[in-house]
Amino acid sequence: MRAKDTTQQLEGAIMQAGLEAIGVAVPDTYVELADLAMARGVAPGKYVEGLGVTRMGVPLVDEDTVTLASRAARMALESAGCSPEDVGLLVVGTETAVDHSKPVASYVQGLLGLPTRCRIFETKHACYGGTAALQMALDWVRSGSAKGRKALIVCSDIARYGVGTPGEPTQGAGAVAMLVSDTPALLALEAGKTGVYSKDVMDFWRPLYSKDALVDGHYSVQCYLDALEGAYRAYQEAAAEPVGEGAYSDRFAALVYHVPYGKMSRKAHRHLRTLDGDAAPDASFDRLVGNSLVLPSQVGNIYTGSMYLALASLLSTAPQDLTGQRVGLFSYGSGSCAEFFSGVVQAGAQERVKALGLQARLSRRRALSIPEYEDVMRAREHLDERPAADAAGSGFRYQGTRDHKRIYAT
Repeated sequence: MRAKDTTQQLEGAIMQAGLEAIGVAVPDTYVELADLAMARGVAPGKYVEGLGVTRMGVPLVDEDTVTLASRAARMALESAGCSPEDVGLLVVGTETAVDHSKPVASYVQGLLGLPTRCRIFETKHACYGGTAALQMALDWVRSGSAKGRKALIVCSDIARYGVGTPGEPTQGAGAVAMLVSDTPALLALEAGKTGVYSKDVMDFWRPLYSKDALVDGHYSVQCYLDALEGAYRAYQEAAAEPVGEGAYSDRFAALVYHVPYGKMSRKAHRHLRTLDGDAAPDASFDRLVGNSLVLPSQVGNIYTGSMYLALASLLSTAPQDLTGQRVGLFSYGSGSCAEFFSGVVQAGAQERVKALGLQARLSRRRALSIPEYEDVMRAREHLDERPAADAAGSGFRYQGTRDHKRIYAT
């Protein structure tokens, strides 16, 4: 083989990058939104139909951002049959960190036994932090810097608002881990086909003195839609594909949006299809978006992982064969930064994700009564000062603090 041919072959391999495996973790307990609504004197439909969510995950005192991240990461590694020694990059995207200095990624590295020759850090930009990490990992693989190793990107968050506040029904918790490599068995992400939009806005934030987020609700929705429009137009320019007749978005077999709650996806889809000139924008919603909302509707808002939980939902519940089909993905982080990008579903991807049994895992969770939920919320107020339990524990559990150090059970 000539040197030129060898170089071209290597370049082709380097350009291929995407998701090899995925893992999902959610709290062991949840609250029925209909029960919460009745306890707050609100018609259940206002929460359930109004938000497009039936249940919200509520972590107990032995669960936090670290434990959720570790459980999701372990699932991704085991699904791919990947050894911890194969991981050369670990990044955790979160907006609910457990320390002002030490990253969640360091704790995860220790719990999973990842090698010392592994670059690790944490990224923050509201709900966009995980996507920022993913895009960096893709470039790391495509550039050849990975040298055959894999990146582990984890989105882990706990969406928390005060008991009885307007934001209370939009809580949730969970983590999604993605193994990124040059052998993308699930989704090959298209190099160069991405559009970014960013703008300095105050739509959602959490001051350093507060455990609960602050949000300007209506303004945040408008910021989301403005960012969607900007990122989508930038994607079209980057993809440099002729628009042709019909809706541009019809070239996608499915669309996966950042989904803090289900109804936000409907608003997003209506806006995107209207941009495409579709006179009946809602008509394509079930076909292009519906399957991506099955799992999120049972978990609630998980911030950085929301869009990726929707992707896992699509791959595990879509009845049609998506092999070789393009999926459009929109990630939004308040503050703000957004990105629209795309990937192609690989052969066997749906079977691989279905084999994770995600819906069965959700069905094994325990429902909390409203008094139990309120007790948990009060207990979590002092989670960072909770004395470490003497019991050994197991299964990635937060045991508390000792000498100002967080202690975890593996």
